[in-house]
Order: sequence, then C-alpha cells, then structure tokens
Amino acid sequence: MAPVLEKKLLGAAGAGDTMDNNSEDEEGQNLWTSILSEVSTRSSSKLPSGKNILVFGEDGSGKTTLMAKLQGAEHNKKGRGLEYLYLNVHDEDRDDLTRCNVWILDGDLYHKGLLKFAVSQESLNDSLAVLVADMSRPWTIMESLQKWASVLRDHVDKLKIPPEDLREMEQRMMKAFQEYMEPEQADSTPTSPQRRAPVVGGEDEGVLLPLGDNVLTHNLGIPVLIVCTKCDAVSVLEKEHDYKEEHFDYIQSHIRRFCLRYGAALIYTSVKEEKNLDLLYKYIVHKLYDFHFTTPALVVEKDAVFIPSGWDNEKKIAILHENINNLRPDDPFEDVIGNPPVRKLVHDKEVCSEDEQVFLMKQQSLLAKQPATPTRGTESPTRTASASPRPTGRPGPTNVASVSPMTTVKKPDPNMKGAAANEGVLANFFNSLLSKKTGSPGAPGSPGSPNPAAGVQGSAKKTGQKPVLTDVQAELDRMTRKPDTMVTANNTPPTENEA
Repeated sequence: MAPVLEKKLLGAAGAGDTMDNNSEDEEGQNLWTSILSEVSTRSSSKLPSGKNILVFGEDGSGKTTLMAKLQGAEHNKKGRGLEYLYLNVHDEDRDDLTRCNVWILDGDLYHKGLLKFAVSQESLNDSLAVLVADMSRPWTIMESLQKWASVLRDHVDKLKIPPEDLREMEQRMMKAFQEYMEPEQADSTPTSPQRRAPVVGGEDEGVLLPLGDNVLTHNLGIPVLIVCTKCDAVSVLEKEHDYKEEHFDYIQSHIRRFCLRYGAALIYTSVKEEKNLDLLYKYIVHKLYDFHFTTPALVVEKDAVFIPSGWDNEKKIAILHENINNLRPDDPFEDVIGNPPVRKLVHDKEVCSEDEQVFLMKQQSLLAKQPATPTRGTESPTRTASASPRPTGRPGPTNVASVSPMTTVKKPDPNMKGAAANEGVLANFFNSLLSKKTGSPGAPGSPGSPNPAAGVQGSAKKTGQKPVLTDVQAELDRMTRKPDTMVTANNTPPTENEA
C-alpha cells in the first residue's frame, strides 16, 4: 500500500507543478497582451490632425478678432480673401498637442470661390462651420445667417461627395442630435476627465425620439455653430434704440428656429467683456475631438445664451413667446427688427470751402452791379432843388471851373471792368458836352449872365427840354459826385457873405 500511495502523491505533485507553470505562462501572455493593447490604444487615441473650422460672417462682425482671441493672440490686422489661423488643442491626460486649422472667409461674396482651398471632398468630414452674427446690428442677423448658410451649402454641393458618404455624414449628425443628454444625466465618471465616454448602442438606439417637423431640414453633414458676437451692445440697443426685453426674446426665438433647421448650436459671446469665450473653445474641441463637455444650456441671461445642439425644440422656444406681449412672434423678422433711420449728425455734413479766386471774382461782380453812389433820393443836402451841379450863390468862374473838360474828363481806370468802366466813360462824355454848352460866351448860364438860374430856365423853355435837361444833370451829378466833390474840395470854400 505504501509504494502505491507514494506513487500517487508524486503524480499529484508533478501535476501541481505543471499547473503552476501553465498559470505563469498565462499571466505572462496576459501581461504582454495588455501592454500591446495599451500601446495600440494610445496610438489610436492621439489627437487627429487635419481638423478644420470654417468661419463665415459679414465684414466688421468680429469673426477674425474672435478667432484670434481663442488662439490667444491680439489680432488687429484684417485679411482679405481667405484668412488662415490655427488653434492649439492640448490633451492634458495623454500629453498630446495638435493644431486645428481655422479658415476665415472674407465678408464679400466675391471671394466665396476660395473655399475650395480650405475644404476639399476628403476634409469635409473633419470640418465644423461657424456662422458669425453681429448683435450690435441685430437687423442684419437673419439675412446674414441665411446668406452664409446658402454659401456653405453651395460649396458642399460642388464637392460632389458620393451619395453613400454624404448619407452617412447626415445620419451621424442626426444621431448626435437625437442622442444628446444633459450633462447631469450623462455618466458622471468617465474614463477620462477630458474625454467623453462612448455612447453605448443597442438598447439606446431603440429609444431615440423622432425629429420634429422643422428639425434638421437642412442637414449639411457637418456640425454647425451660430456665434452672436458683440453681445455687450445689448445695453446700447436699450438706450439708443429703445429695445425692450421682448425684442431680445423675439431675436433669440428666430435664431433658435434657424438653428433647429441646421441642427446647429447657439452661443452669445463678447470679446470686449470676455464673455463665453472659454465656453466656445470647449464646445468646439468637444464637437471636433470628442472631449468631455459638462456645461448645460444657458438661457437665463439675455447676453450670455448657450444652447448646445440637440437640446432645443419647438416647445422650449415657445416659452420665449410667453414674454412677448406687444410683438407677434410669427411676424417677419425685418418688419419687427427693422433698420433704424440714420441720424444726421453735425460732423457728418462736410462743408467745402470755396476757392479763393472764385470767391473774389464773385465779390467783384457784385460790386460792379451795385451803384457806385447813393441813389437820387440820397443826394447831399447842399444840392439845390433843381439838382443843378452848381451850388447857389457861387460866382460864375468857380462853377465853370468845376465842370470844365480839363477837370472832369478823366481817363478810365484800366482796372475797371464791365459796367463800372462803361458808366465812367458815359459820365465823362456827357460832362464834356454839358461843359461846352454852359461855358460858351453869351450862352445862358455863362459867367457874364446876370441871372444864371433864369438863363438856364429860359433856354429850357425855348427848346422845351427842361425835364430832360434836369434829369440829365441829376444823373450826371450822381455819376460824377465823387470827382466833383474832389474838385470842390480843392477850391476855396465860399464865405458866409458869398453864400
């Protein structure tokens, strides 16, 4: 019995050694398998390169400034055509770094053909579109969004992606929209604090709710993000344009309806106040690199709204309509949020100064048209009632000298032009004729005549030209008042006895 028992014990011991060796081999194989799987997982989990962000928006909407701020650089230069930037994306858990391409299209539709250099048929699947709207000019928001969404859709159509590939991209967008869960409802302990846990299929796919009538009707196959910039202008709109709370609710409701049609997310930002910039960056890397994202929807503050893709629906938008009393939510956007009238400011009106030479010529022309002396009603009170050029009571020789040709006939000034020169020539001509008649010997009114005034009147009665002669003398007196005054000033004034 003893030998048999001994053989059995030895056999059992040998079997035990064989089992231990087999277990050690299995542990070694499992160790190597785990190491290889970890290495393969790390290599496959590296951040992919070649991701693209397409940015669309009007000129001056702040799209370049916004992306430069996300890049961490102060960007004051404005490019033309198609501008290129990049974002540094860092995975802290795996210590991996990559760059995300940012392509900013110019606000002029003339440059839309440059999109072919930014996104090709192969790179469209790794792209995200950002449509920028300017909140400081809310009356342009809907028109701008529709225009740039149309440009993006036209570019996707031109790429001629195979129908099966495009259908797969659209199905992925639809699934991502339907599988959205609130952050507090999702798994709170993912495998990585930065990575999002993969969505489990099978049973979850069976409970996906169908899309609404106005949801993803314009499925582009790529994620779309609507960014409203310059939201710090909300206070300015309230003060200067009398915007009320319901105006901002009306604007938000129309933007959210637009987002539903494209399956897009919505976020309000402000570079000036650095509002929601970090949130925007996190959401972009979440959509492109599947980083874990924990921020829920934000709809309380009117200037800091955030609505992720898949959260919104028609019923939630209808909540905004409860606060709209004086407006109709279904009215056309341009009828409610119209372009305000342009206020004409003082500095807007530019006053151009007239050329100096033109101004001087105009003044010279005006002076030439005006009479050089006062009118007939403003003659000097020293004149007689008959408007005679000779003062009453003066001796004859003095009066003859005052109208003599040598004294009154003057050469016209070469600087005189137009009517002024002609008037002076006529005055000198008629003075010379008058001096000849009045200065001839024996004529009435000559120095030898006993009564000059009676002689003049007598001769006028003979010829029957008294009114004509009186008018001519008065007119000549008006035209030659200045020379006559100068000559009279040189003569000796009469004394009181002579007067």
